[in-house]
Amino acid sequence: MNRRIAVVVILALVAAALLGGFAAYKHRLGGEGASAREIVVCSAGSLGLPLKSLAQSYERETGVKVLLKLSGSVDIVRQVSQLGLRCDVVAVADYRLIPLFLYPNLTSWYIVFAGNEMVIAWRGHGGSLAEALKAIESGRASYGTSDPNRDPCGYRAVGALALYSLYYNDTRLLESLIASIPGARYEVRGGILHIYIPASFTPRGGLVVRPKSVELLSLLESGEIDYAILYKSEAVEHNLTYAPLPPRANLGDPGLADAYGRVVVHILAGTPQEKAIAMAPIAYGLTVPSNARDPGDAVEFVRYVLTHGREVFESHGFIFYTHPRGYGRLPGQLGGLAVEEGSP
Repeated sequence: MNRRIAVVVILALVAAALLGGFAAYKHRLGGEGASAREIVVCSAGSLGLPLKSLAQSYERETGVKVLLKLSGSVDIVRQVSQLGLRCDVVAVADYRLIPLFLYPNLTSWYIVFAGNEMVIAWRGHGGSLAEALKAIESGRASYGTSDPNRDPCGYRAVGALALYSLYYNDTRLLESLIASIPGARYEVRGGILHIYIPASFTPRGGLVVRPKSVELLSLLESGEIDYAILYKSEAVEHNLTYAPLPPRANLGDPGLADAYGRVVVHILAGTPQEKAIAMAPIAYGLTVPSNARDPGDAVEFVRYVLTHGREVFESHGFIFYTHPRGYGRLPGQLGGLAVEEGSP
C-alpha cells in the first residue's frame, strides 16, 4: 500500500512539473497567462499611430502587452521627473527633453531615431501656403497649435512661424502670433530671436490652442478652425491638404541646424521651470527610465521599434533614420543598432 501511495505521489509531482513547463512555454509564445507581462509606453501623441501598430505586432509575437499612454512630450517628462509617473518606455517628439528633464538621474541613455517637418494643413482641396499665412497674419482665419508649454509641436509651431518671418525679413506674422498669446513677448539678443511664452494663457484672436497636436485634427474636420500648424506625419495620416513651410523654417532639414538656432522659444516663462529651447531639426527620442518596472521587456520593445519600425514610420510620413544616434550607456541588447555618440 505504501509503495502504491509513493508511486501516486511521484506521478502527481511529475505531472505538475510538466504542466508548469507547458505553462511557461505558452507564456513565452504569447499564449494563456502571457497578459501578466506588460509594459507602459508613455508616448508623444504624434507617435501614437505607428507605435500602436508596432505594439500590436510585438504583443502577437512575444505575448508582452504594450499599454500606450499618449500625451504632450513636455507633460510626459515633467510627470516622470516630478510626479513619479510610471513609464517603462518614454518616447518623445523632441529628444532634447530627455537630457533636460531625465538624464542622468532618471535614465543613463537615450536614442534619437526619427524626424519630421512642420506644415500648415487644412480641409478640402486647393489653397496655398501664401494664402494660408496671409489669412492667419491678417486675422481673417482661425488656426490651431498645440500648447507650447506641454507639447513640442506647439513650441515648434511658434519657432517655425518666427523663422518664416526672419527668412522673409517681415515680422508681421510673428507680431500677429505674439499678439494672440497674452503675456508673450520677444526680443533680439546677440542676433538670436528669443520668444517668451507664459506658463498659462488664454489665446485670443484667431488662435486656438490644445494640449496635443493630434487634438487639432478633430477641430479641422469639424470646421472649428481653418488651419492647423502641425507635423507632416499628422497631415499624411489623416489625408489633409497641407503645404510645407520653406526648408529654412520647417525644422525638417538636419543641414540647417545653425539657421534654425537663430530662434529660441522659452516655455513656462517666468516660472522656476522655464526652459530655453533653441529651434533645431525635429528629432524623436526613446529611453527606458531607471525606475521602469520591467526594464528588460522595455528595452526589448525599444529594440523591436528600431529593427521593425522603418516601414511603419515611413508609411506615416516620418523620416526614419538609417543610423539612429545613441547617447550615454546603451543597454547591451541595443548594441549595434545606434551610432554611439558618448555622453549627451
